[in-house]
Amino acid sequence: MKTRDYFKSGEAWVWLNAGTVAISLIMVVGILGMIAVRGLGHFWPADVMQASYVAPGSDTREIVLGEHYDSKFDTAKRLVEAGLQIPAGKDTVERVSIKQGNRDLGGADFRWVFADGLSDIRHPEDIVVLERYEWGNFYGRLKSVSENGNLVADGDKAWDALQDRIERSNGFLEEIADLEKGEIGRINFEIEKLRLEAKKLELENALTPAAQAGLDARRGELDARYAAISGRLEQLKQASARDSALFVSAQGQELSLPLNKIVAATQPNAMNVAEKLVAYFHNLWMFLSGDPREANTEGGVFPAIFGTVMMVLMMTIMVTPLGVIAAIYLREYASQGVATQVVRIAVNNLAGVPSIVYGVFGLGFFVYFLGGSIDQLFYPESAPAPVFGTPGLLWASITLALLTLPVVIVATEEGLSRIPRALKEGSLALGATKAETLWRVILPMATPSIMTGVILAIARAAGEVAPLMLVGVVKLAPTLPLDMNAPFLHLERKFMHLGFHIYDVGFQSPNVEAARPLVYATAFLLVTVVAALNLSAVGLRNRLREKYKALES
Repeated sequence: MKTRDYFKSGEAWVWLNAGTVAISLIMVVGILGMIAVRGLGHFWPADVMQASYVAPGSDTREIVLGEHYDSKFDTAKRLVEAGLQIPAGKDTVERVSIKQGNRDLGGADFRWVFADGLSDIRHPEDIVVLERYEWGNFYGRLKSVSENGNLVADGDKAWDALQDRIERSNGFLEEIADLEKGEIGRINFEIEKLRLEAKKLELENALTPAAQAGLDARRGELDARYAAISGRLEQLKQASARDSALFVSAQGQELSLPLNKIVAATQPNAMNVAEKLVAYFHNLWMFLSGDPREANTEGGVFPAIFGTVMMVLMMTIMVTPLGVIAAIYLREYASQGVATQVVRIAVNNLAGVPSIVYGVFGLGFFVYFLGGSIDQLFYPESAPAPVFGTPGLLWASITLALLTLPVVIVATEEGLSRIPRALKEGSLALGATKAETLWRVILPMATPSIMTGVILAIARAAGEVAPLMLVGVVKLAPTLPLDMNAPFLHLERKFMHLGFHIYDVGFQSPNVEAARPLVYATAFLLVTVVAALNLSAVGLRNRLREKYKALES
């Protein structure tokens, strides 16, 4: 076949399209694989090495203890220009990053050493890795366990005693958290409501002695409940602080740690594969279900997952009916003239507006104008503190609904335009009204396009960050938007978001190296959610097309 005929047949373009799709799939899989390996690998209990190290130009031998975190090759010239002393006679030098932890003793979590200076590399089974609530990981050896300053166990018996008492201490801490977020949180919420109620009565000149007495009586009941709970809380705090353990670092420094400062203790070098798998899935679950710690560089991302899902659900509830109704009007009811074409052009242009512009609009119109007006009309007693006149969940959801509205309108109108005119005319000819035709014929057949538009809108909203920085998302939210205090869903509260969490941990963290694995893990979680939503859109659309294919034919 001649070259000209080959291109005319279209086979060349088929292969070109297939190659483009293959390259795109390889790129997507590669990106997801890289993020997954770097992020999910963080939860595997890595072996801890102990080695002797002699720095270039030094005769002092020191003990290095920690995880092999990273390695890279550098040219000797570049290292010398950076002011580093390198091993003699080397043109290319391998450097190793060791996660040595013990930030409270040494000041840095990571240390770069030259691979040529390492010797006698071993992995002793008695090395202990502590995950702590503060100061990051600790690497060392366990010496003894004490209770109220009295020795409980040392030597071989110390490890089992440590595990039992860490479990007991964590139980106390969980009970403390439940009391603080549960009973005490509800009491504080009720006390704040009483304060606002008293101020409202004062503004209305209705704070009579009888009303004040009623408020004081209710306040007295809450104070009594708080006193009872605070006594139990103090007992739990004392019980959680009575146990401690003595550890020894690689340099021989002894460190006594209260067990209520320790999340978990492991000996990774002594664990087999099955034990490491159990620890891996436990660490992964704690990442998904726990709260962040240490300026978001450690702990979990559950508040960010919850905030992302809650915002997307609210956005979906708002954008779906608005987008579908607008598309139905433009396609089925509006006269197809110049004005309608202008509206369609405007909708298409809105889909290309940068998201930060929507954030600025949401801040100025929704937060300051609408929110400020709502505060003046319905919450004057809260002044000068704003209620709805500040960024929050409601305004973030509305802003993203406005941002994704063109996607739903365009997708729905495209689906409506594909419905055969004969079906509409046949329904009307059989005596159905236009509303009945719309509800029983048009909307069911347009459902695949509607659902595709909605889920694509969800996928875009889940990944947006720029507008949320202005209208509701924060680095760390003290409480979730949903709790057991009436009205249960608090639309005025700020919230955490996976996308902003990635930005904050990756670029605003005081400890970038320690936070880097969490950036990858959170990014993989967010990308997985977005990819799953898009794949769900394709699958759902295909099933609905098959369902209504008979009607189209």
